[in-house]
Amino acid sequence: MKKLNRLSIVGYGAGDAANNLAFTTATMFLLVYYTDVAGISAAAAGTLLLAVRIFDAFADVFAGRIVDRTFSKRFGKFRPFIMFGSIPLLLLSVATFSVPQIGETGTLLYAYVTYAALGLAYSLVNIPYGSLAGAMTQDPGERAKLGSARMIGAALVGSSLGIFVAPLIKPGANLQATFTGITLAFVVIGAALYFFTVFTAKERVHRSVPNVSFKQSVDTLKGNKPLLMLCLSSFLFLSGYLALTSVQLYYLRDVLGRLDLYPVLSIVQLVLTFVLAAIMPRLVRTIGKKNVYIYASVVTIVGGIIIFLAPASQTWIGFGGLVVSLVGVMAVNIVVWALEADTVEYGEWKTGVRTEGITYALFSFTRKTGQAVGGALAAYALALGGYKSGAAQTAEAAFGIQVAAGAIPAVLTLLAVLVMSRYTLTDDMHAGILRDITARRAEPEGTSDAGSVQQSAAPAAPSPAAHKS
Repeated sequence: MKKLNRLSIVGYGAGDAANNLAFTTATMFLLVYYTDVAGISAAAAGTLLLAVRIFDAFADVFAGRIVDRTFSKRFGKFRPFIMFGSIPLLLLSVATFSVPQIGETGTLLYAYVTYAALGLAYSLVNIPYGSLAGAMTQDPGERAKLGSARMIGAALVGSSLGIFVAPLIKPGANLQATFTGITLAFVVIGAALYFFTVFTAKERVHRSVPNVSFKQSVDTLKGNKPLLMLCLSSFLFLSGYLALTSVQLYYLRDVLGRLDLYPVLSIVQLVLTFVLAAIMPRLVRTIGKKNVYIYASVVTIVGGIIIFLAPASQTWIGFGGLVVSLVGVMAVNIVVWALEADTVEYGEWKTGVRTEGITYALFSFTRKTGQAVGGALAAYALALGGYKSGAAQTAEAAFGIQVAAGAIPAVLTLLAVLVMSRYTLTDDMHAGILRDITARRAEPEGTSDAGSVQQSAAPAAPSPAAHKS
């Protein structure tokens, strides 16, 4: 398949920059907004994050089914959702960060409704966006480039939030006005980025079944063991990562007493993003996507241990732990999307039907539940430690923050590594699967059988049939 041009790669990355104007703003600041601006208790906020993010996970499955049943001759399968869903998504982000003071019950109800609506809108844009990568190319190196572009887009937004917004989250500031202004600006910026993606990132992979039935979706998923293993590992990894992300600001502000280091961390993240994006395609070709995932996860574990054990007085040791964790998380977040795209071909190889939408939806479902669990665990750790908004934190509260930022991510990432060690869809196996699929498509219609291609892999790589799971 022809290599992707630079514009299409940049265009794809722009889509995730737009996504993260809503997503990263919520993961970085929504807990702080709820506790410090809206006046919701840490325990109630934790329950809210858990409940709504689990709802979001089911919204992903709903979105995946809609995507698989939709096809436009002009714009393809995925881009119409990005085109028509982006503006509602960005406007709901404004509403989520505009909680009115209408009594304890009314405030909490408004927070539930707006955050749930934001999650549904995000699913209807992000599921098609994520599925688009698998439809743009089947080449592992090119998919790694798309993963890198996606990571750069997300990192540019995350770094900008850390550099320009995080320092504003301090006692006495008018945070409501800050968040209202920021989210309104994101409506304009995000819309431009989304439409840039729509007109530059196009589908090029052949599909024999444009509209997939429910039975075909189920048949594709139930035999896709690599997808299920990747989903379980990602659930554990994301649970740990979201615990860290949710309390990262608390850790710098209330444990290390150095909120001014948040912009520094964001700049470090931005530099690391470009470094990792440059080396990741070569790293994938050298040691394979599975090994990159595992080794990067180990780096994340080391960072979590440092954060948990570093005394509050040792600012630079604690900050170093954050940087180490960040390196591992970013590397995993680059390669995981290429791994997910590989499982689409595995499902097509097993059943003869290509189902990017429901495959990505199941993957996103487990990631969303991981985000729900991680965010809730972080909030509960704050509550158990006795966190009090706007007050000097006790030693117990600081310890609760360190548990959420260090111990929880380290333990859950270790479990993710143990699961991923049993992942069977290696790069060699994937190459054999692609040869089988290509050969099947070249056969005259009516002579191909989904099972017969299992013996057709070329000797240059291990036959997928030998690895069938």
